[in-house]
Amino acid sequence: MMFLYCVPPAPEVPLIYQAYSKHSDSITVEFGVVSGATSYVLRAENEDGFFSESLVNTSPGTVVGLLPYTQFTLSVMSVNTGGRSQPSLPVNARTVLVAPDLFSSSPSSDTIVIEWNPVDHAVLYSLVMTMVGSDMWVRLNTTQTNVTFTDLQSGSTYSIKGNAWDPDGNQGDYITIYQITRPPVPGPVQVLLMLSRSIELSVYWQTVRGANEYIAVSSMGQNCSSSLDAYCIISPLSCSQNHTITVTAENEAGPSDPSAPQDLLTFPCPPELVWIEEPTTGNCSVSWSEVQWVDYYIAYVKRDDGLEANCNTTGTTCYFQCICGYTYLLTVFAYNLAGSSPPGQTVNYTTIPCCPEDLSVSLISTETLEISWSPVRGAELYETIAADGSEWIHCNDTAPVCALSDLTCDSLYSVVVRPCSETQGCNNTCSAHTPPCAPVILNVTQVNSSIVEVFWMATNAEANYTVIAMGLTDTLTLSCGSTYEVSAYASTTAGQSLPSYSIPLETGPCCPETLSVEQVTQSMTNITWSTATGAGSYVPSLTSPRGHARCHTMDTHCLLGCITCGTSYNVSLEAFSITGHKSECSYHGFSASACCPPSVRLYRMNNSTLRVYWCSSPGLYNYTADLYGTRSNYTCSTTHGANGCVISKILCGEVYTVVVAPLTQEGSKVTYCPRKLYSVSCSGNTVGMGVYSN
Repeated sequence: MMFLYCVPPAPEVPLIYQAYSKHSDSITVEFGVVSGATSYVLRAENEDGFFSESLVNTSPGTVVGLLPYTQFTLSVMSVNTGGRSQPSLPVNARTVLVAPDLFSSSPSSDTIVIEWNPVDHAVLYSLVMTMVGSDMWVRLNTTQTNVTFTDLQSGSTYSIKGNAWDPDGNQGDYITIYQITRPPVPGPVQVLLMLSRSIELSVYWQTVRGANEYIAVSSMGQNCSSSLDAYCIISPLSCSQNHTITVTAENEAGPSDPSAPQDLLTFPCPPELVWIEEPTTGNCSVSWSEVQWVDYYIAYVKRDDGLEANCNTTGTTCYFQCICGYTYLLTVFAYNLAGSSPPGQTVNYTTIPCCPEDLSVSLISTETLEISWSPVRGAELYETIAADGSEWIHCNDTAPVCALSDLTCDSLYSVVVRPCSETQGCNNTCSAHTPPCAPVILNVTQVNSSIVEVFWMATNAEANYTVIAMGLTDTLTLSCGSTYEVSAYASTTAGQSLPSYSIPLETGPCCPETLSVEQVTQSMTNITWSTATGAGSYVPSLTSPRGHARCHTMDTHCLLGCITCGTSYNVSLEAFSITGHKSECSYHGFSASACCPPSVRLYRMNNSTLRVYWCSSPGLYNYTADLYGTRSNYTCSTTHGANGCVISKILCGEVYTVVVAPLTQEGSKVTYCPRKLYSVSCSGNTVGMGVYSN
């Protein structure tokens, strides 16, 4: 069985309405569709031999793969199963200009620069700039191949759309690029010095918009960066560095301007060289090399016994006392605003051993010296030397004692003890000492009770001499009535000599500690005194312008006559030892009492009254009159030299004993005045005859 298929005829030829180019590599053709066509073939060709066919389903259709700004002849053919139609009537169309190849950059945080290569046949370029996220835009036409946009927001992304225009006023392809401006300068920057296992510099800042990374740069060539944190650490640092830190923020456009510089000074390095000198004995100096970025230095000095001292200076030298015989440890620290340097080198210095201060030079004999001293710090050996210009004797020993023999007495030997150490050698500054010889006493004379003159032969002009009087009980004071052995010795800085031969000394006897004078009668006194040490006999004396009295006795009392009543006397006593040494002793004066008044009389008066009358002695003495009877006694008294007093209510017919006596300065009655007997009758006005009585 045979089947017959009908082949449809080719479709009609389509008609092109228009052809135009919106892209530099394509032309769009609008044509009328025809019935029965299942697709269409667009044909493009030019004078240079270019030929292209593109299959499309419907109108409009686009031919791609074309050259920019090129004239093409375009036609369209309809297609179905019957084949293709004839080409339509051709039309001509030109592709538009290619889009300029834009290059963007952000030279600063508020500027974007757009550059491109010239586009062939372009007479004008258009640019539209829009900040991403904003509806604000800027359009700019230019014939140049570069544009600079200013006053932009830092750290922000902008879209830039550009195209070229051909001479016919046709707009070419668009190109869109994106450019971010550089970030703003990072906010306030703070730098801190951190101390851990190493010195670190922490840099802090405030984040800014549009930054992807932050970089902190030091003027010392170090840097650190961070993309997440608002800080970074520059490490390790060195001492004595002056860092100037700036921070920049970066993004794809580049870095921002640097922040305001922040200075940071690290703590100083310790001095590299430290040395000690002792220009003069006991005065040391410590010096060191200069260090950069230092405000001041402190030198710490520690002595080996624990004593510490320090010196603060802006220079490179400090001075301190360095006592002999010690070891000193010194460390110098440098300081600035950042703090103290690490400990530098520690240097030690040992001073020369001290000279012995308590040197004792003893004359064991006239030709042998024993020199001893207390051990001194730092001494490992002692060198003892005695020299007088003609001979030289020495001994070396580790012990602090030495004996030098076969010396000449009173020769000016220079005795020197020099302590030595292994590190410093021997101390050559120790003073020399000259041992003295024993003096010879020439004479001993007692000047008074407390002074004795001793004369001796001085054989060493540089010596001090000491005299000792040695008694049985007391060697510190010269006592009266004692016997001493007097000797002398010479002393120099080297020590003391042997004592001289002793000379006996007997001091004068002591004065009696107490002495009293008692008036026995009107012209006689009794003197008594205490026993005096060393005294064998005594001579007491009473002396006045009217005369004097004295006696010589071995007793401790003496009766002196020929005393004048009412007279003041000086009282003294001479004490004599059995060998004739005399001591003169003075005491308080003695005043003899007033004389007993003569011519004592009684007168009978009226009303049983008696008047007692006498002749008073010259002077304003006080007197008292006493009447002693068998049945009654009476007393009356006077003052200021009066010569009588009155007694009332007397009993008559009685015999009275009458005593008129002066009073002493102390107010007591003199007991040795004579007595008189008077008979008082009961009739008449007279008193009976008196009878004298002792």
